[in-house]
Amino acid sequence: MVHASLRTVGAVEGGPGAMVRALRQALGPQGTLVVPSFTTENSDTSPSFHDRVRGLGEEERAAVRASMPPFDRASTPAPLMGTLAETVRLSPGALRSGHPQTSFAALGPHAERIVADHSPDCHLGEESPLARLYELRAQVLLLGTGFDRCTAFHLGEYRVPSPPQRLYRCVVSGNGGREWWEYADVDLDDSDFAALGSDFERGASGGAVRKGRVGSAESRLLRIADAVDFAQRWLPEHRKPRQGVVPGHG
Repeated sequence: MVHASLRTVGAVEGGPGAMVRALRQALGPQGTLVVPSFTTENSDTSPSFHDRVRGLGEEERAAVRASMPPFDRASTPAPLMGTLAETVRLSPGALRSGHPQTSFAALGPHAERIVADHSPDCHLGEESPLARLYELRAQVLLLGTGFDRCTAFHLGEYRVPSPPQRLYRCVVSGNGGREWWEYADVDLDDSDFAALGSDFERGASGGAVRKGRVGSAESRLLRIADAVDFAQRWLPEHRKPRQGVVPGHG
């Protein structure tokens, strides 16, 4: 699974497509390339929505909600995930999971196993591609990005005892039109992932975190199981307990 900032990497001859080909060549014929293809543009409980409607009246906020396109697995873009992720998502043969907010795209022989059965009320837990990647003992490549972007840590949030939950809502396709889908799920919080990653890297042994440069970008390669297991131990010790289902904003 790759989190990438090609702007940090610098100019790549052949552009994002060349980077995708290079990654697939490094993986070999049995390797599968996975990227997040998350979308917040169809949610009225997301930070981006709240930023967009700040200062607007009720009628204007309702108009924004009415204009939000429903999630479509085949066509909804994920612009916030960057050009590499979008290039993978649009590659011939790529498959995408069906979660309307936190889908993943995968390209390679394990793609179907990874993206199948992504429950619409489970962002990044046991019924998501993250759990399948954990089972497959996948690796995470932070290509010009930091641990604050390491989605794998979220699976650790699900595996702590009684994780706090909140409400999420987004617009999806259904019954020939658009409809709103509201659900409770784990209260995802990446605000301390940089600190979590720093402690993980500091305590890593046996080459658990490999560092190097790709172009101009400092990059890291790590095993997803190591990251998730460490997060599962670290989070209860460093976060204040929270309970119950609360209104969401993600």
